[in-house]
Amino acid sequence: MKVLHNDTDSFFPRIGGQKVTNTVIELLHQGAQRFLDMPYLGEKRDSGWTHTSFVEADRLSLYCAASLVLKGFTKGDNIAILSEGQTSWVIGEFGILKAGCVSVPLSTKLTAEEILFRLDHSQAKAILVSENNFKKVAEILNSVKKKPLVIALSAKTETFCKMIAEAHLTEGKDLFFFNTLLTEGQKGLDTPPGAASEAFGGKPLTWVLREIEKEISPDDTVTISYTSGTTGNPKGIMLTHRNYWHNAHAAAEVVEVLEGWKSLIMLPLDHSFAHTVGIYIFLLRGLTMYFVDARGGPLAALRNLPKNLAEVHPDFLLTVPALSGNFMKKMIQGVAEKGSFINGIFENAVKAGIARSGNGFNKPPLGLRMRTWFPWALGNALIFPKLRSVFGSDIKFCVGGGALLEIRQQEFFNAIGVPIYQGYGLTENAPIICANSVKRHKFGTSGTIIPTLEVKIMKDDGSECAPGETGQIVTRGDSVMKGYYKNPEETAKTIRDGALWSGDLGYIDQDGFLVVTGREKALLIAADGEKYSPEAIEEAVINSSRYVHQIMAYNEQCKFTSALITLNMDTLRADMGDERNPDVILDAIAKDVLSFRTKQEYKAIPPQWQPASFALIAEPFSEEYGLINSTLKLVRHKVKAHYQSRIQEMYASGVADIHLQGNRDALEKIMGAT
Repeated sequence: MKVLHNDTDSFFPRIGGQKVTNTVIELLHQGAQRFLDMPYLGEKRDSGWTHTSFVEADRLSLYCAASLVLKGFTKGDNIAILSEGQTSWVIGEFGILKAGCVSVPLSTKLTAEEILFRLDHSQAKAILVSENNFKKVAEILNSVKKKPLVIALSAKTETFCKMIAEAHLTEGKDLFFFNTLLTEGQKGLDTPPGAASEAFGGKPLTWVLREIEKEISPDDTVTISYTSGTTGNPKGIMLTHRNYWHNAHAAAEVVEVLEGWKSLIMLPLDHSFAHTVGIYIFLLRGLTMYFVDARGGPLAALRNLPKNLAEVHPDFLLTVPALSGNFMKKMIQGVAEKGSFINGIFENAVKAGIARSGNGFNKPPLGLRMRTWFPWALGNALIFPKLRSVFGSDIKFCVGGGALLEIRQQEFFNAIGVPIYQGYGLTENAPIICANSVKRHKFGTSGTIIPTLEVKIMKDDGSECAPGETGQIVTRGDSVMKGYYKNPEETAKTIRDGALWSGDLGYIDQDGFLVVTGREKALLIAADGEKYSPEAIEEAVINSSRYVHQIMAYNEQCKFTSALITLNMDTLRADMGDERNPDVILDAIAKDVLSFRTKQEYKAIPPQWQPASFALIAEPFSEEYGLINSTLKLVRHKVKAHYQSRIQEMYASGVADIHLQGNRDALEKIMGAT
């Protein structure tokens, strides 16, 4: 596309001579001004890897904004995005913001019903969607209260066009391809003032966009990011320009990255961690963001990941425990297959590397480091380089987020020379609260609190905890969200006197590192960092099941969701009659646990969160061991601690299985089954 005339190019750093401050649009303008033609975005196409520079990203997003304005979108309109990470995702969101609108990023893992709720709740007037996710959108378009304009982010392929036709959408009417929008936007910007649309009073479109941007305030909403609340109903987290601007600047001071570095973004861009770091910090520091080649769908993306790492040679990566855990498992298995001699060198080298590093902050004695030098050096010479090459030749470190990273992974990857520095944050905090880094890190902690953010550890009575004492993590600062969209009640519960009560438990240790110990909110966390409300699942089971008396849904970074259940014993005995085969009875209970699937009101619960296994508890949860409180509510952390062995049994094999010995023993107590 051709360069815009000078009048529009002057749009970048200032608007009408007045400097815009504390907005993410300013970050883009400044990035374009500082880094010019350096690559900002990288995407693989049939011809190979293509790049979009910082200047091009600013210019193309202006085309997008121009087209949206020409189509009648105005300040405050909500526009959803449902796509895997790609260049048009980033350009599209900046175009949305430059048009004065609000982005509603949606997870590609959502079901059609979940997408429908979010479109209706946000009243999104348009949705930017990729080919991989189009079918889910097409499925619910006729059910949306107000049908949004569909903007296709992917290229116009024969397959995509067939899908569009089957959805009874007409290109140029209720659907537009993104590239077409960019062309229309550029044409509109190049239209001479005298030929401008009457809708703008004869003013050129460049003037209109300039005026829109002048009116954008740091306190205007950038994104409405939906998450699951404690009742199971999604809450839309409103994050502002000020939130993102301050969080990106502060986080960049803790995790140091250098101009010209590159990264392969393995996380979805709707993920708040990837959003702030990938889109905004990359603008601040002049980094290149490459996207995993997802053409062909999620399975294709998984297949392409190793190849893309080898092609991009990232300097650092953003990861979640599920991804890094999978890498660790494959590395350990791969070395073991080389035979006992090589595996012995490897295992000794890892142990030595862990011992030499200590906790990363407090170094072990010199004598220990000297004794462990040779086995570590041998492994570092013979084996570790090959393991590191999985991430490419330029890898320095990884940053972990989304879920808590177990210390075993932290120690392992540090030993082989690709440390993963754990961070912690909440979407409500835009999201980064603290992080470990090359210069300052301690394994088992979530790192140093970012500057400009105040963090206190508070008791339930509102008093502050003593140093080292566990309490609720509370933050105050410019990163704290504006509130929950259309939900003042939940906003008031979470933000008190300007401070964000996270619902997470932790303490600050003697060295100033934040240690997260648990989640008071009790949200389930899957292996990929996705979160969901346990109450939604529990309510569905209790309201649908004949046999379940009490239930506690469970998932803490696991491959599948499970549950601890107690039974309505009389009902079970009556239904089973003389049946005493434990396998038959357990199968009946399993079918009953999932009976909510047949009810319309619970169809929105994604398969990932439906209990795939359960631990049958013979006796009801009671106050005797503090498992329920005076109002009969489960005390989750106590139930977890009391039945830890049963939870471990459910996940020991890595496969969901209801026919466990613990369940057989519980049945014998309940029914005398053998």
